[in-house]
Amino acid sequence: MEKKKCPQCKNLILKTSPTCLYCGRPNKFITKEYVNKKWNKDNKNVLDYIFINKFIVFILLLIFTIVIIKFS
Repeated sequence: MEKKKCPQCKNLILKTSPTCLYCGRPNKFITKEYVNKKWNKDNKNVLDYIFINKFIVFILLLIFTIVIIKFS
């Protein structure tokens, strides 16, 4: 993992950490764009995943009922 120096207390912190562990200074300043990018990405993937699963279940159920009707 890559580390960098905190500008305030000069201790080494990870680049991915949100705040400095020693002084509490934010590593990444939280902006509206940062929050929207972080949350919209996760929500979009979850909704797409749920929709695809429901569509596949619907198609399989439809095929299953057609096969039962045809062979009974």
